[in-house]
Amino acid sequence: MTVAPPNARGRGPGRPRDEELDGQIISATLAIIDGGEDVTVGRLVARSGVSRAALYRRWPSLTMLIAQALDVGREVPPEYPEGDLRDAVLSGLGLGPEGVVSSAPDYSEERFRQRIRLVMADRALQKAYWASHVSRRRVPLENALRRAIARGELRADLDVDACFDAIAGVAYYQLVVRGDRIDDPATAARVRAAIDVVWRGMTA
Repeated sequence: MTVAPPNARGRGPGRPRDEELDGQIISATLAIIDGGEDVTVGRLVARSGVSRAALYRRWPSLTMLIAQALDVGREVPPEYPEGDLRDAVLSGLGLGPEGVVSSAPDYSEERFRQRIRLVMADRALQKAYWASHVSRRRVPLENALRRAIARGELRADLDVDACFDAIAGVAYYQLVVRGDRIDDPATAARVRAAIDVVWRGMTA
């Protein structure tokens, strides 16, 4: 993967960002990724019509640019409401009440698979994507778990970070390892059963 040279700098203080140019660059990056090509500065300049200097002013490396592009269509979830936290967790995984599978978020399966392919092939990209995007999306559930611990609903000795990994890992295993879809009824039932096992271990 091509990375910006060491002397590349982020945009200077007071220099306004051109949101239209940012959008052109992100769109070009996604087009290259979706086309199965390696993202290089040359390809980005050709597809976006933006100069190399403009690229380097906005992103100090292609790693950070690709991480941002891969996150298009994903959002930080809102804080969890008061109420049954287990049901809220299942809803967050795309599983509503028993027997109901919620519609998938605006993030296609193809884009998800491209993201997995790219981050698994490049540890630096994986770490950049984690630090700049994934870690932020964990915060609402981690906060909800801490509140449930404070209320005495969950065990006081829980490792919140490990609990999140266990919950999210259930869904990722279905998608990445088994190659199943969450909206498949058998998969949804398996995820609920696994979350129940995790939840029993977490409950005070």
